[in-house]
Amino acid sequence: MKNEIMKSLKWAFSIAVITLVLAAIFSIISTAVLNGVGVFSGILVVLVIIFIHLLFDIIGVAATAASEVPFHAMASKKVRGAKYAVWLTKNADRVSSFCNDVIGDICGIISGTAAAVVVVELVALFAKENGGLMDYVMSVLVTSLVAALTVYVKALGKTYAINYSVQIMYQVGYLFYFAEHRLHIPILRILDKKTDGKARKRKGK
Repeated sequence: MKNEIMKSLKWAFSIAVITLVLAAIFSIISTAVLNGVGVFSGILVVLVIIFIHLLFDIIGVAATAASEVPFHAMASKKVRGAKYAVWLTKNADRVSSFCNDVIGDICGIISGTAAAVVVVELVALFAKENGGLMDYVMSVLVTSLVAALTVYVKALGKTYAINYSVQIMYQVGYLFYFAEHRLHIPILRILDKKTDGKARKRKGK
């Protein structure tokens, strides 16, 4: 029980650090990219961010909904990407935490920045008079629309992720396979080292 609590604390701390670093990096990048963009460019950026948020939310939900069993069967037949799908479903809590919490928080920060840029540009276009009132109205309207659209697409995405969890996780597993075998990024080797380390610790007890 004590070991499980320590593992959870270490994982939570790692995720917090990763979120802090990634959020800072993407916040700086988004601010630089959005500097001086127009209304339509800002809206496009918001839509892209919402799409990225949706994509990772689907992966996170699918990881928790999918079963390992079909992937073990696929791995025994040496289907490409199956081994990665096994790891993803076996570590569904970590996958979900990274996709839904880390990426979700970062997307929230960037979409907020992009929405603020859209508000500024809209105010500059339409608020030549009564600027203060128009600023307030535009801010509330744009923020509400972004929040409503994000919640709407995430709700649709969750339904899709639950219904097609196995197919989604296989596709993600295949992407990992492609990254390792075509781009020569040693993903499975890194994951196997972590797994082997845990196994050695258990044997030593």
